[in-house]
Amino acid sequence: MLKHRGFPGRLPGTDFQFVIRRANKKGATRIIRRERFRDRSPADRKADAGFMAALWAQFGEEPFERGNLDAGRLSWLFGREVVPAEEPFDPESYEALLRIDLKRAQAAFPEVFAEGAEDFGFGEDDGDDMDEDE
Repeated sequence: MLKHRGFPGRLPGTDFQFVIRRANKKGATRIIRRERFRDRSPADRKADAGFMAALWAQFGEEPFERGNLDAGRLSWLFGREVVPAEEPFDPESYEALLRIDLKRAQAAFPEVFAEGAEDFGFGEDDGDDMDEDE
């Protein structure tokens, strides 16, 4: 499993996880499309925006390997702002390639792509040391 160095471990100041520390011995958790309803809490919406901001900062428009990105967090964006970058796509593979659908991401999260966009505190130490298991 590829570990994305420099990717934030979580939304700073919260328990919203963005990455996993180690591969699941039973295999990767399946990525599914989760519906985002209008009544989601502001904290959940901020976590979605923060995750999109982190994806954009790390990968831009380039395809990226799922690796250690959290399946649950990816599932909130999957099928809309984050789409498969390969066919056939295996939603249960750590090696699966994904990409950001820029037009849909900009429409869903304009605050992430605006000039002078919030940095979500990712430059600060989020307390996650991803090297501890190696």
